[in-house]
Amino acid sequence: MRKLALGLAAIAGLMLSGCGYNTMQTQDEQIKSAWSEVLNQYQRRADLIPNLVNTVKGYAAQESSVLLGVTEARAKVGSIQATPELVNDPAALAKFQAAQGELSGALSRLLVVTENYPQLKSDQNFRDLQAQLEGTENRITVARNRYIKAVQDYNVTVRQFPGNLTAMMFGYKAKPNFTVENEAVISKPPTVDFAPPAAAPAATH
Repeated sequence: MRKLALGLAAIAGLMLSGCGYNTMQTQDEQIKSAWSEVLNQYQRRADLIPNLVNTVKGYAAQESSVLLGVTEARAKVGSIQATPELVNDPAALAKFQAAQGELSGALSRLLVVTENYPQLKSDQNFRDLQAQLEGTENRITVARNRYIKAVQDYNVTVRQFPGNLTAMMFGYKAKPNFTVENEAVISKPPTVDFAPPAAAPAATH
């Protein structure tokens, strides 16, 4: 009986492997890992914002509406519970993405405003923060793209035959993904040109 049970288990394992079960398991873990990295990079950006706002405020306190916009956008992002279950809820994922997009827009507006304050642009702390922010935005783009690819691969597996039969049997469902219509705009790192203005040409007579 024991040999028969082991034989049946081996056959079942082969059948599950051939029907995509093991692939789904692997891809699901890849999605979890990619999502963790997305959250990690978004949190890194959120952690930079208080120092960035305070630094700008020291030189451009009159830009209160822009500073408030960044602070409020960060608070909105922080109010969303980014649980592992969020990746299975289309509405929750869309809300999360919208909040992060609002924060990206608020940061871009803040950095555009700093162009009007030469002293701020020359402040070493601001320059360091801006460089860190730009690097983080690049890492966010990479992490998001990896997550998008992981979800796409998984969704193909659970929708294609015969994997779709295995998916129905074990309750695997296609997962929502980041929308990509405005991916290039949303993910574009804010940039600030620190180059000094070109000198005016000398007058000729």
